[in-house]
Amino acid sequence: MKTRRTRLRQMFAVIAMAVGSFAGLGVQPAAAAQTELTVLYAFPDLFRPAMDDLAKRFMAANPDVRIVYRAPAPEYEQVLQTVLRESVAGTQPDVVMQGLNNIRALSDQGSAVPLDPLIAADKDFASQGDSPAMLAAGKVKGRSYALPFAISLPVLYYNADLVRRAGGDPSHLPTTWDGVTALAKKINALGSGTNGIFYAWDETGNWMWQSLVLSRGGSMLDASERKVAFDGKEGQWAIGRLARLVTQAGMPYLTHTAARQQFAAGSLGIFATSTSQLATIQKITAGHFQLAVGTYPDLKPGLSHLPAGGNGLMITARDPAKQQAAWRFIRFATEPAQAAEVARRTGYFPPNEKAGALLKDFYKANPNFAVAVQEQPYATAWYAFPGPNGLKAIDVIKDRLESVASGQRAGDADKVLTEMATDVQALLPQR
Repeated sequence: MKTRRTRLRQMFAVIAMAVGSFAGLGVQPAAAAQTELTVLYAFPDLFRPAMDDLAKRFMAANPDVRIVYRAPAPEYEQVLQTVLRESVAGTQPDVVMQGLNNIRALSDQGSAVPLDPLIAADKDFASQGDSPAMLAAGKVKGRSYALPFAISLPVLYYNADLVRRAGGDPSHLPTTWDGVTALAKKINALGSGTNGIFYAWDETGNWMWQSLVLSRGGSMLDASERKVAFDGKEGQWAIGRLARLVTQAGMPYLTHTAARQQFAAGSLGIFATSTSQLATIQKITAGHFQLAVGTYPDLKPGLSHLPAGGNGLMITARDPAKQQAAWRFIRFATEPAQAAEVARRTGYFPPNEKAGALLKDFYKANPNFAVAVQEQPYATAWYAFPGPNGLKAIDVIKDRLESVASGQRAGDADKVLTEMATDVQALLPQR
């Protein structure tokens, strides 16, 4: 009878022969170690399906990298706060989706990896088709810190059924704020709990405020970034317009998420917010009423600008090997085919010119998705306030806007603007 030791020697010999046979065929007996990347993104209600599919496609093409998503953040500001907080202990995620206006904060704090060396070493990057103007949105002081991923601009969503009941024509939507306000008043007068319009004043704190000011040719700060500039005539018009939506058109006091629910329920006629919500709004309104999308009002060539919303993908990993894997992931995510798929699934439009070409037939068949694309000539940077108090400045603006949007100080809008400017001025860096 063979001893136990003899049987073990024979078993190991068989295993060794098998391993040698696999090696001769170029096959490894076990999978290579994977690099695990933790990724944090925002707005799961908009991005979850697209991000889940993106991870699957990437890992199928890159089996040596495993993508692990953190619990998504509600908005970009929470992503920023998480990275700044966790960077102290080195526990931050490896890749983050960040709002274009928060890229500056992460770069200023040293939490973001500069992408220029990775771009320079990537021989195929220049042929990917990324728009130079859009790539500039991911730069701070001339250095690249983010690859723009999904871009949005403000649009107006209309309940076409309510528009008709109010005497309007969904095929000829108003193009001026006076026309929008007049239509909203008529919808509001229909009664039965119907509201005319909601302007998403609270979305990401100040994006829709910037839209009002920049559309009139204004700016947030002066060229030196030492003095508030949104309190000039453009800002006075902007705060007055918001107040008139409350006092004249009966805008309800809601958050933008609650307004979306009211719009889906068929009791809100016009919803001014980001094109990023288009796919979601189409889904929740399907079968209830006809949806129409109109451009942002009063756009004047050569004068008007709109802040390009949306986000970019940033590398925050400190480990060099993870940085290389993270570059492969964000490069894959922004390739034309992936960018086009995100656009189809959301309502954002791609920053990639080749992706835009892939979407021509899609836009022709889905004209609502093409509205924001028509606004691209007006796109400009989503302004980021400088210094360590940048987030506080956004909070100040949001709080002051709320006092008008709630109706509490809608009759005192000019004074609210003065107070807003004073508070933000106090938060700017003293140079």
